[in-house]
Amino acid sequence: MTISDGMNGDSSTLSLDEGDIHVRQDGPRDAPALLLIHGTAASARWWGLLVPLLTGSHRVIRIDLLGHGRSGQPADGSYAIPDQARRAGAALDRLGVEHAVVAGHSSGGVVATALAEQRPDLVTALALINTGPGMDALIPQESAAIGPSQWPPSDELIRQFAGTGFSRPDYPIPQEFMDELRGMSFHAFAAIMQAPRQYLEEQALPDRLKVLGKPLLVIFGEEDRRWRSSSAADYSVVPDAKVELLPGAGHSPIVEDPQRTAELLLAFTAQAH
Repeated sequence: MTISDGMNGDSSTLSLDEGDIHVRQDGPRDAPALLLIHGTAASARWWGLLVPLLTGSHRVIRIDLLGHGRSGQPADGSYAIPDQARRAGAALDRLGVEHAVVAGHSSGGVVATALAEQRPDLVTALALINTGPGMDALIPQESAAIGPSQWPPSDELIRQFAGTGFSRPDYPIPQEFMDELRGMSFHAFAAIMQAPRQYLEEQALPDRLKVLGKPLLVIFGEEDRRWRSSSAADYSVVPDAKVELLPGAGHSPIVEDPQRTAELLLAFTAQAH
């Protein structure tokens, strides 16, 4: 299985003070902005199947967080969630975006939450896709973590690591995922894996979100093998939050079921803009 970039839009690199950040833009530039933030050890390419379904009504903006994909390494060496969020906000500023709906997949939803906390003027609404609300929702994994002696990891090791990102163990892992993960340094990989945990341990996402007053959509694949899908109900403490479960989909509905994911996202953004 392969995932292309999704469209033939503009690809560029923004030189920020903290590092070069890769950006893709698709859809009309005068349409409402929709920022898509990928998860841990992934990249903007992970949204490739979803983007063509969104560009009819949105200026779709994707970034590779620093340390991922085609972006550079952070000059200060920090992969902390608040720092990644601040850089995402700086990228939107450079693009001239004043307001945006922000959607995040997995730990990308954690970055999206931090961005909304930092820039409530910029973020008009949030969509979190299979983003665990707190560490108590994490499903313990039997597979061993990838250690420094195993770096760069083999395809088989990556398949073991990434397999829980889908509804079934034999789901074909996109080659782009394996190539990009292997292209990371072990230091970056280890720090990036730890950053969401630190942020969630400080305060659970529903507690952060309920004071922001932002429209919230939560999408969860029912067959998620990393976070208990029942934990999606934890977001109900956020006023007027909309929670949707996708039967048959796992941790990555943006890959496994882009059509239904797009339908939910479009219905939400139509009301949020």
